[in-house]
Amino acid sequence: MYGKSGAADGAERYGRPGPADGAGDPLRTGFLRVLAVDDEPPALDELAYLLRNDPRVATVNTAGDATEALRALRDVDVDAVFLDIRMPGLDGLELARVLRRFARPPAVVFVTAYDDRAADAFDLGVADYVRKPVRAERLAEALRRVVTSRVLPSHPAAAARAEADPTIPVELAGTTKLLPRSAVRWVEAQGDYARLHTADGSHLVRVPLATLAERWADAGFVRIHRSYLVQLRRIQELRLTGSGYVVVVDGAELPVSRRHTRDLKDKLVRAAKQNWTR
Repeated sequence: MYGKSGAADGAERYGRPGPADGAGDPLRTGFLRVLAVDDEPPALDELAYLLRNDPRVATVNTAGDATEALRALRDVDVDAVFLDIRMPGLDGLELARVLRRFARPPAVVFVTAYDDRAADAFDLGVADYVRKPVRAERLAEALRRVVTSRVLPSHPAAAARAEADPTIPVELAGTTKLLPRSAVRWVEAQGDYARLHTADGSHLVRVPLATLAERWADAGFVRIHRSYLVQLRRIQELRLTGSGYVVVVDGAELPVSRRHTRDLKDKLVRAAKQNWTR
């Protein structure tokens, strides 16, 4: 599929100018080199069509699987790879891990019909997570994220902040958004899912609470109960009630189990001491 023939297709592959009203503006004229990867030809054709119709995209190459994509990447540099997750052989997640080892890794955007790999996408630090069927306006938002990551001047401090505050894909009004971990106040277990509570609402993600507790421990999240994970610095109060201890986070009272009480108290004391000595 990579290297489709035809004059029209060749013109699309090797670039086309942006619209006249975007001349001279690097954020408007076609400059992004993109590789689209999907094992389903109709989905791949639609994705490539939408990408080619965005004025920020200069070239679009296509591949029918991860192996073909890697073969294509030996011959051409790209700024972004839009890829499906569920593919035969090497899947999209495995391909994304390979791409991270490139000297200049391209931005990765997952395009998938499923939301059960959100936690893995979060770990990989993808630029965006787009649900199928793909809408032009949603793809435009994904390209905006790619442009931001590729065009804006890089700075070590900015890179460090991005590494320290990764994002996780969440569904909001039918759109997948990337939620910064720092926006999460506390997490509630709901079966095999977890509900992320923020200042503006909550989001259900298909990630077990135990997984988040392990991955977010170094970011200051503490387990206070088998069903609750809390950002330590967001705890406003630890109070003893008739039924046991509770913490107050953004006005909500969350139970603290006996097995976690001592550890929580120790962490709160240590955090307070660190603040005093600053």
